[in-house]
Amino acid sequence: MLCEVQILLKGRNDMILLKNCFYVMTPDGKDDLQGVDILIEDCRIQRIGEGIVPDAPKSGAPTARPPRKTPHRRITETEVEVIDCSKMVVVPGFINTHHHFYQTLTRNLKAVQNAKLFQWLIYLYEVWKHIDAEAIFYSTMVAVGELLKTGCTCTTDHHYLYPRDFQGDLMGIQFDAARRLGIRFSPCRGSMSLSKKDGGLPPDTVVQSDDQILSDSRRVIEAYHDDSDQSMARIILAPCSPFSVTEDLMRKTARLARAYGVRLHTHLAETAEEDEYCLRVYGKRPLRLMEELEFTGADVSYAHGVFFNDEELGLLAETGTSIAHCPSSNMRLGSGIARVKEMLERGINVALAVDGSASNDTSDFLGEMRTALLLQRVRYGADALTAGEVFRMASENGAGLLGFRGIGRVEEGCLADLALFDINSIGYAGALSDPPAALLFAGNSHQTAYTIVNGRIVVREGRLTGYDEDAIVTKANEIAFRLLPAH
Repeated sequence: MLCEVQILLKGRNDMILLKNCFYVMTPDGKDDLQGVDILIEDCRIQRIGEGIVPDAPKSGAPTARPPRKTPHRRITETEVEVIDCSKMVVVPGFINTHHHFYQTLTRNLKAVQNAKLFQWLIYLYEVWKHIDAEAIFYSTMVAVGELLKTGCTCTTDHHYLYPRDFQGDLMGIQFDAARRLGIRFSPCRGSMSLSKKDGGLPPDTVVQSDDQILSDSRRVIEAYHDDSDQSMARIILAPCSPFSVTEDLMRKTARLARAYGVRLHTHLAETAEEDEYCLRVYGKRPLRLMEELEFTGADVSYAHGVFFNDEELGLLAETGTSIAHCPSSNMRLGSGIARVKEMLERGINVALAVDGSASNDTSDFLGEMRTALLLQRVRYGADALTAGEVFRMASENGAGLLGFRGIGRVEEGCLADLALFDINSIGYAGALSDPPAALLFAGNSHQTAYTIVNGRIVVREGRLTGYDEDAIVTKANEIAFRLLPAH
């Protein structure tokens, strides 16, 4: 690595000093900083400025200014890890607002490489019904590891598939994997209650009754949800889609979520087939159905939102409902291009998401940002979406969608969720007049040099710190081959 790391106290991150940063992206993008240091302590960005230097070991007086709005504390060389960031672009950690971790084990299956959504689902449900506890653990490790290595520091996961013979606490397994790797995690307790016999798509063995779903939803909220400012674990309730649960479950889930103060999520307006289904079965378009079922509002987000009409965009803006935009998945399945430019112009909160790894087929978050930038230009022209707008969607808008406070910004007092990209490579040569934009427009690798979450280094010199990467890869491939259909 070109970035030299000085580890002054192994095994601890009491303080981290990002020294002489080549470029720091500030919230409004107008006062971005060059050549500054960032001091991280107690999980937060305590100070940004020039010349922050640890005290000499034997000096009696500090040479660094104290952090703003915090008690003065001496900084000594035995407490600080110093990272030379003279070749680094420092940006807020990205926030992924929709995923299906278990699908990392079924990427790139030949039988559905060219299938549309409904056909794709019907085939894959027969594979996914064999998911077990080991598959959940390692698929979570794969997804989280890939997200962390591409700059994402906070993520959700929409898990709605509960095989009848599954042994163990599914969400507990996911939280264990996320904790080991160090990501900020707000998964969805998803649900499906309509199987093939009820007019749905999945087999009977992966759906649950309304009572089972609501009971377990209460359990996971009470067991795992933490609404504190520095929370690393939260819960969202998320029926899969209008064509996979009953109307009664959708309404009861909304009421349960609001009773506990947690957020709501579902797939919506992803395909033309979904529009046709809702008109045929319910006599109304998907968003009107959601409005009737109390599933709109500032605590609600929808994945995709490709097929909203003008009136529906107005309703989204009026209710403060957010959209998790999944450009690669929409392209991969041929679903269409979401009207992101128009949504942003109307004040709708649009965030970014990689979606499931069987419809993307990666968890490459920086790559998703580049795709979002370019796809809107296909529909609206060369000025449709700027690099700055994409960064806001990937950070501040994502924090708003998931309801986290104090992340998505690089400024004093914010939680230290940061992505550090080394731009001293041939892929960025000639592109550094606008360093953050270079990450989207240029480069041939989307991986970070360092990723920091809650003040902890979770990717160091491009490698995960919380778990053996090679072991993850080996085990995930073993499980994936075991799941492959015999035919």
